[in-house]
Parts: sequence; C-alpha cells; structure tokens
Amino acid sequence: MKFIIGLGNPGRKYQDTRHNAGHWAIDTLTPKVKSKVSNVKLIKTSTFMNESGKEVKQLTVKHKLLTHDLLIGHDDLDLEPGAWKLQFNRSAAGHKGVQSIIDELGTQEFWRFRIGIGRPTKKADEYVLEDPSKEDRGLVEEAIADALPRVLEWGRAL
Repeated sequence: MKFIIGLGNPGRKYQDTRHNAGHWAIDTLTPKVKSKVSNVKLIKTSTFMNESGKEVKQLTVKHKLLTHDLLIGHDDLDLEPGAWKLQFNRSAAGHKGVQSIIDELGTQEFWRFRIGIGRPTKKADEYVLEDPSKEDRGLVEEAIADALPRVLEWGRAL
C-alpha cells in the first residue's frame, strides 16, 4: 500500500490559501488515481500545517508503511506557479510542515510532490495564508494535472 498525503490547514478559512496546495492536489488526483491504481490511498491532513508530522507518523504506524511508500504533496515557495517536482530524500528547504514530518519520522527518505506557489514579495508566513490570484490558482491546478502521469507511475512502482 502507498499513501499520497496532501498537506494543508483545516477549515473553510484556509481552504483556498496557497498553503493548501497539497489539499488541492488530493481533490484533483483522487478520482483519477483511484480509477487507475488500486494500491494507493489519498489523504488530506486534518491537522494544521506545522503539526503535519504527528498525523503522518500515526498513519505510518497504523498502516505499517515504509517511508518510501509516502508521497507528500505540498506548496513550494521555490517553484513558480505552474511548476512542480516529484523528488525523493530532500531536505525541508524551510517548509515547516515538511520539517515536522522529517522530525516525527526521523528521516527525510520519503517522496515529495512539490507544487509551486511562487516566491513572495512579503513575509512568507503571510503569503502562504493568502488566496492566490485567479491566474496563479489556475497555474497551480494545471501543474497538478500535468503531474498526474508521473504520480500514477509512482503509484504503480513496487
């Protein structure tokens, strides 16, 4: 079994903010992945971003998952809207939700689906909690759709 876990903050207040790009990915990928790959479970975190590690750790213990069977979808300031990367064994690069996961799991040896939201001209903490422009939101959604073949390939790999 493999898990794709989308990071974000819970509640209506945050659902359209840049920090919830991981949740947007789960919304987009779920119907497509479920119909094509049976061994992948898709989950949106229910905790606040900076506490994501606790929930991810609980899932790995409950389901006896190996960390390389995790794909963590999250917003990324280092990539422009519309860009994405699928990478393994990378540092948190300042992302507090990812750092929380690394701290709880004791390793960075898991997959990351980095979804570009662009570099802010203001404080990052404020930027990620704002709604993107309509254009940027469209670019993020296109990136998620563009990544689908690679995500499916990851899900099928043993």
